[in-house]
Amino acid sequence: MAAGTGDLAVTIAQSVGSGGHVVAVDSSAKMLAHAEKAIREAGLSNIETRVMNAEALEFDENSFNAVICRMALMLFGNPLTALTEMHRVVKPGGKVAVMVWSSADKNPFHGLPLQIACRIKNIPAPGPDKPGLFALGDSERLENLFRKVGFRGVSSQSSTHHRKYDSLQDAITSIKSSGGTVALHNVMVNLSTAEQEKAWAEITEALTQFGGPAGFEAPGEVLIAVGTK
Repeated sequence: MAAGTGDLAVTIAQSVGSGGHVVAVDSSAKMLAHAEKAIREAGLSNIETRVMNAEALEFDENSFNAVICRMALMLFGNPLTALTEMHRVVKPGGKVAVMVWSSADKNPFHGLPLQIACRIKNIPAPGPDKPGLFALGDSERLENLFRKVGFRGVSSQSSTHHRKYDSLQDAITSIKSSGGTVALHNVMVNLSTAEQEKAWAEITEALTQFGGPAGFEAPGEVLIAVGTK
């Protein structure tokens, strides 16, 4: 689910081997074009791509042994609907696993820029009731979504995820070139030129703490949740 450029799908296809089959799904045909290139380069024949809405999967129920969604569920307009669809298409006894960012304070690489931009714009940061990077950053909330859908044996765990760059400037360039996150971009485009300059100056200053002679490294944390149908 939300396969993007396909790196995870390729890894899974290599893992299941010729006896298995992988379907890489994403709402963006452009992203899946990159995935198809990666598939060709890997020489894989047990994987296909499908452009599809995560909240309305075009698969029969009980179609897959497993569904995996990495770093996307918290961005869906209705994560409960998306999880319901994942539950529908996985076979009885099959598993669904998702990875999401945890809280903003444990992910300063993304959390601090968004906090600063929102403060300058004088608006609150996106709450858990709206799609956003940290919307499912509470393990209890995430597990409860799984249980509400009907999954059993639900569990979650945290894992560190560090951001490393050769320098602080490289880190800032990465945030700017990628738009940081959709939430950050949406705030930044509504700031005046002067406000944007102020925001980037403050963001750079705030992230300085993670730079040093060995380069830039910011701590991060993700949550991984699993449920069985």
